Amino acid sequence: MSSDKAAAADAPIESLDQLTEYLASGCRPKEEWKIGTEHEKFVFCRTNLNPVPYDGPAGIRDILEKLGQETGWSQITEGDHPIGLKGEGASVSLEPAGQFELSGAPLDNVHQTCDEVHRHLDAVKKVCDPLGVAFLGMGFAPTWTRGEMPKMPKARYKIMRNYMPKVGSLGLDMMHRTCTVQVNLDYSSEADMAAKFRTSLALQPIATALFANSGLVEGKPSGYASYRAHIWTDVDPDRTGMLNFVFEDGFGFEQYRDYILDVPMYFVKRGGEYHDAAGLSFRDFLDGKLSVLPGERPTMTDWEDHLSTAFPEVRLKKFLEMRGADGGPWARICALPAFWVGLLYDADALAAAWDVAKNWSSAEREQLREDAAKFGLKAKVGGRTVQDIALEVLAISREGLRRRDRMGNLKYDETTYLDPLVKIAESGVSMGDYTVEQFMGPLNGDVKQLFEECKY
Repeated sequence: MSSDKAAAADAPIESLDQLTEYLASGCRPKEEWKIGTEHEKFVFCRTNLNPVPYDGPAGIRDILEKLGQETGWSQITEGDHPIGLKGEGASVSLEPAGQFELSGAPLDNVHQTCDEVHRHLDAVKKVCDPLGVAFLGMGFAPTWTRGEMPKMPKARYKIMRNYMPKVGSLGLDMMHRTCTVQVNLDYSSEADMAAKFRTSLALQPIATALFANSGLVEGKPSGYASYRAHIWTDVDPDRTGMLNFVFEDGFGFEQYRDYILDVPMYFVKRGGEYHDAAGLSFRDFLDGKLSVLPGERPTMTDWEDHLSTAFPEVRLKKFLEMRGADGGPWARICALPAFWVGLLYDADALAAAWDVAKNWSSAEREQLREDAAKFGLKAKVGGRTVQDIALEVLAISREGLRRRDRMGNLKYDETTYLDPLVKIAESGVSMGDYTVEQFMGPLNGDVKQLFEECKY
C-alpha cells in the first residue's frame, strides 16, 4: 500500500458518504472485470483420519512453513504464529479449525483459475505427502464431531466462538466443520451491481443444489443434500440470509451500506490487538461511542474488516461474492466460476437468468433456500423442480461463456468447465446424496475408503 493510501485507510471516517464511495469504487469497465476464486478444504492425517491440529509434527503450522518454502510465498503472522501465506496476488489462510483456504488472484478467465488451483494443489500435495497428511474436498466434515475439531490461534476466531452461541445454534459448526467454494466477480456501475446482486442472490439456492456435497454428519446421513447450507439458516439472523431489500426498487450502494451499519460488530483491531466488540454497533463506533474503545472512531480499514463479518448468500465488498456452494472435488472448483461468469458477465445471459427468477416472491426465495439445502435438485419453486431450473440456467450460462469466447491453451473455451454440473443436473442426484448412498451401501460405512475417494 502506498503511503497516501495507507494514510487514507488509517484516517478517521468523516461521513457516511465515504462508506458508500468505498463500495462504488469497485466499479470498473467490462474489459477490466476479473475472476477471483476461493476454496477451502479439510486437512486430515492419513493414518488415523483425524483432523490435523495447529502445533506438533505435521501440524498446520509445519505445513504452512513448508508450503512457504516450496512456493516462495511470504508468511502472514499473528503474534508468533504463522496464520497464512501470500504471493502471486493470492493468499493461503486458515479457517477456524484449520481448513486450508486458497484465495486466488484476480484473473482474466476460468482457464487461469484452473491453472492456479492446479499449481496450489500440486504444491500442497508435494509438501503434505511426506507428512502423511491429505486434504478432503467436502462441504461438511463427514465423521468428526465438533469437539474433535482443532482451533487455530487467531484472535478474531476466539471472539466469534464466544459470540456465536448467543445468536444461533449452529454457528460453531459453521466455523469448524464446513468448507466452501466461492467466486468473486466485478460490476461496472451501481445499476450493474444491483442487477447482478439480485440475480445471483435469487439463483444462489440453485448453485447450492448443484454443488450440494454435505450429506453426512458424524458418519450418518444428515437428511440434507447440503448440511452446510442448512447450517447457515441458524448461524446469526443479523448477518445472514437472502436480503430481501436487494430486490426492492432503488436498491444500490447506499442501501447495502445501511444494512452493513446495522450488522452487529465482532471486533476492532488496533496495533495488532483484537478488541472484543461482539454485538456492539458500528454506528456508535462512528460517533466515538464504542464502549470498548471510548472516543475512538473507525477508519476505512475498520470498515473493510466490518464488511467481512456479514455472511449473506451473496456479499458485496468492492466486488460481489457468490457464497452458496459446498466444497468438493477439483473439477467443481473450476465449475463454480464458470457457472457464475457465464450468467453474470454477459448482458444477454444476465437478462435471461433474471427472467428465470424474477417472479419468485420473497417467501418463495426464502423457502427455496431451505428446500435446496434439504432436497437438493428435488426441491421445487414456482411449480418447477430445481433440477429443471438448473438445466435451464446451465444452458444460459453455457451461452454466456460461449459468447465470451475465451480460449485456453488446448483450444477449448470456458464452457467445458460446466460439464460436471450438467452431468449432476441431468442425473437429478447431488453429490451429497450420491456420497451418502455410496457410504451406506457399497462402502459399507468404511470411513477410510470414503476419505480416500473424496481427498484431493
